[in-house]
Amino acid sequence: MLILTRKPGESITIGDDIKITFLDIKGSQLRIGIQAPKHLMVHREEIYLAIKEQNVKSSKYATAQKQQIEEILSKLATVIQKPTS
Repeated sequence: MLILTRKPGESITIGDDIKITFLDIKGSQLRIGIQAPKHLMVHREEIYLAIKEQNVKSSKYATAQKQQIEEILSKLATVIQKPTS
């Protein structure tokens, strides 16, 4: 981890596209401004973790649904293939 000391109004740059400006310090809170390309998502960590958790849950649900659909289609194919008397 890189540790830097900055004063309010000063910035750091990450690569060519990301600029973080330290705006203000009030008590124990630090306000920052982030300039980044629109294709990069920038979230507070707790929001990012919630999104990540929801994506995992959605993926598991989609996998379960896919398995159920495959089972139904397999049963349907068996029924369709049976010769009728």
